[in-house]
Amino acid sequence: MGKGGAMSDGVLKKIVLSYTYVAIWIFLSFTVIVYNKYILDRKLYNWPYPISLTMIHMGFCSSLAYLLVKVFKAVDPVVMSWDLYLKSVVPIGLLYSLSLWLSNSAYIYLSVSFIQMLKALMPVAVYTIGVLFKKEGFRSETMANMISISIGVGIAAYGEAKFDTWGVILQLGAVAFEATRLVMIQILLTSKGITLNPITSLYYVSPCCLVFLFVPWIFVEYPVLRDTSSFHFDYVIFGTNSLCAFALNLAVFLLVGKTSALTMNVAGVVKDWLLIAFSWSVIRDTVTPINLFGYGLAFLGVGYYNHSKLRDLKAKEAQKKSQQADEEGAGLLEGREGDNNGGTKKNESQN
Repeated sequence: MGKGGAMSDGVLKKIVLSYTYVAIWIFLSFTVIVYNKYILDRKLYNWPYPISLTMIHMGFCSSLAYLLVKVFKAVDPVVMSWDLYLKSVVPIGLLYSLSLWLSNSAYIYLSVSFIQMLKALMPVAVYTIGVLFKKEGFRSETMANMISISIGVGIAAYGEAKFDTWGVILQLGAVAFEATRLVMIQILLTSKGITLNPITSLYYVSPCCLVFLFVPWIFVEYPVLRDTSSFHFDYVIFGTNSLCAFALNLAVFLLVGKTSALTMNVAGVVKDWLLIAFSWSVIRDTVTPINLFGYGLAFLGVGYYNHSKLRDLKAKEAQKKSQQADEEGAGLLEGREGDNNGGTKKNESQN
């Protein structure tokens, strides 16, 4: 009874911790999205400079990551040559900077709710790019699922009350660059046995993001900021906003490290619904029935995709366990045969 109770307590503790990590990640992701919208929206804080905001985030994250890695030794840096850094990390940094720039820019033109609906296309983009780079096998069932998600998002876009073509282009571009970045991480880092947690990722990736963003910033936003003499840097607003962005990276590390990437995908769907509800009830964005119907279809497609991923993962784990059992059985059989042969030879020598 004692052992069963202890096991039940252990399982309960694990479940509570998993839900805690999910709640922390949803809260921080929710906060960063709403905070960025507040800063960039012309009707709210009215600071429509997405490149500058992203650079502030990258500069803040780079500084904190450097302190944690080099000064406080909180995590060990990954051993990386300059050649590997230039060929693997720099391309990922370029894609990440473009993804952040475009996604933050979309908040100026689109509502929070509609942006979350467009983000439902992420599995479609990741799968399509994975097939193009031969990291995913083409399956007609999966492609049909991707088409259903795309149709759902298309219906949601058709029902959008404040549709802005430029904003949609920006958000779709952000999805495409982010999906490419995720595939490139598999090709350029994971396949070489290199794994980066969020702190080491920020330590290596944030500085090159800052450099890449500096080029368009000089030509696009710096002249405007230079001529806007009324602007004064608000350390409280931008400091807390950057701190939330950094904390979100740590929450990703906790969530994926303690649960799984699949758990984060499922939690992301919950977060999207919460953001849609918040956008409609608090920010007063218009959410139409066609919006909800289209996103509902996309949601079902994403849910089925996550279910398929979980099913495939369980099948791979079962196959791996079966192979290990077969190998262990073969090893035991060889050991017994060796013992028998040894015993036979010993008897022959005695005779």
